[in-house]
Parts: sequence; structure tokens; C-alpha cells
Amino acid sequence: MILSSEKPKIYVAGHKGMVGSAIIRALRMQGHESLITRSHAELDLTNQSQVMDFFHSEQPDQVYLAAAKVGGIYANNTYPADFIYQNLMIEANVIHAAFVHGVKKLLFLGSSCIYPRLADQPMQEDSLLTGRLEPTNEPYAIAKIAGIKLCESYNRQFGKSHGIDYRSVMPTNLYGPGDNYHSQNSHVIPALIRRFHEAKLSGASAVTIWGTGTPKREFLYVADMAAASLHVMQLAKATYDKYTQPMLSHINVGYGEESTIAKLAETIAEVVGYKGSIEFDASKPDGAPRKLMDSKRLNLLGWQPKVCLAEGLKHAYNDFLCSSEGAIEK
Repeated sequence: MILSSEKPKIYVAGHKGMVGSAIIRALRMQGHESLITRSHAELDLTNQSQVMDFFHSEQPDQVYLAAAKVGGIYANNTYPADFIYQNLMIEANVIHAAFVHGVKKLLFLGSSCIYPRLADQPMQEDSLLTGRLEPTNEPYAIAKIAGIKLCESYNRQFGKSHGIDYRSVMPTNLYGPGDNYHSQNSHVIPALIRRFHEAKLSGASAVTIWGTGTPKREFLYVADMAAASLHVMQLAKATYDKYTQPMLSHINVGYGEESTIAKLAETIAEVVGYKGSIEFDASKPDGAPRKLMDSKRLNLLGWQPKVCLAEGLKHAYNDFLCSSEGAIEK
């Protein structure tokens, strides 16, 4: 338990999202009570003046930057300008305001899509900026790369003079409680959970999935991601610096195993209880052929995931059934 006098005042940006809410739960489990949150209605992170006013009034000691505009292939292809603009503005506003108002520690949460489409597998941290990005989510990836470089640049310019320590973690594909189950704008696991659930209720004989089913993906349960985020944030600076470089400072967070989309679909269908057939529409985009993170750096720093995919999918389906979308479909 952390003594009251030792507890920092922590702002979690994006606390209503899947990752932000998991970080809130993890912090509370550690005994942190001085947590600051704001909904989008209360604070528009793309508005610089609002963000500066917020930091001026609240004066947090630490920041977890989990706020972002996110979505799957359809959303990224349909709203590329929204994805690059909103994410760039959120990152720039929060990181700069944190610096201006004396925040010493900040953790930026990125994405595995920062790596080149055809990066060597598993993808190591030093693969960053070595090749072309996946076209379907390039604007989002560019924004996340900019977030890493913002943290690094502020560290390089102001780390010694102002004592700041801004770090970045790059998670693989996340899923779990608090996910977005929208029929078009969600990622692959929540999208498939909803589609198989609806197909089960309607008695559909088949479910058609975008792509060939052959791409491989790695998935990490969101509670594991939250635990990894706290672990990285709380590492001693000397330890963090030993395993990173000033201009290559981000750390991968993955599960260490991958699954084809076809196998994932079969597993979700089994969890949901759907008995029909699964078909694939090869005319639709697959995205990157393979995305497996090399998380050895984080493992060497003392962190390992705990929740396997089969167990996590059961928790995710239960969360869907308790969500507004699931309740409507019951």
C-alpha cells in the first residue's frame, strides 16, 4: 500500500476508453486515490487553450496519455483526416501542456501499427521508420510515431534542465472490457464478437468476414496492458535508460503468440456459441500480413502477460453482453 504522503496526483487522459479505464482500475488496486479524469464533454483535448487551462488548474504530477481516436480498417480508410488530425492535436496539446506545467513523468500509449508493413517478424523496437507503413492505417500510425518523437524530443531538450521523464509503450492489438462494439468502426475482436452474437440470435447459416483469413495477429488482454503501463511508468529512470536510447525509447507490449484471423474467428464463434459456417471475402483488404511484437525488452524489465486469448475472449464476450450493444441484441 502506498502511503498517502507518497501518492502522486495522476491524470489519466482517455479514462472512459478501454485502456484508460483499465489503467484507472490498476492504479486504484495499487492504492492510488488522487486520480484526475475528464470526459470529452468536459475537456476537448484537441483544443489547446482548454488543455492548458486544465493543466493550470489541476497541476497533476503524472500523466497517462491513453486518449486517442481509434478504429478498425473501415474507420481508418473512411476517416483518414480525422485520424491524423485528432491524434496529432491530442498528443501535442497534452504533452506540451504537461511540460509547461511541470509534469515530470508521462506515459504515452501508441500502437503496433507504427512499424513498417513488411517489418521483420517479430517486430523489434528498432524497426521503427525503416520502411513503408500499412496504407489502411497510415495516418493513425504517423500520428502515433509523432507521439513517440514528441516524448523523446522533450526529454532530449528538457530532460536534464527540467527533470522530465516522458516514456512510450507500444501495445499490440488490445481487447477486453470497455471495448468498442460498433458494427463498422470497431477493431477485429469486438467486431467479430458482435457479428457472431447477432448471427447466433438470428439463426444465420453463415458469417462472412473481410479478407482471406490468413493474416496473423497478436492480441493482448487490456488488463495486462494496464499492468504493463504501470510497470513501465514506475521503473527507475536508470533502469529505463539502460534498456532504451534517447531517440529509440519506446517499449513494445505484446503477448508473445499470434493467431490467424481465421483461427480467431473460429475461437470467437465457439465462445459465443455460433454453430453456422464462416466464410471469407477475399475482395476486401487484409491489412498487414503479419504483426507480432518482439516484447523481449519488456520481459527483461520484469513484466509478463497473464491472460491467455481463450480466457480473455470469454471475459470480452461477457463484457459485450453487459454493454448497451449486447443488451440491445439479447
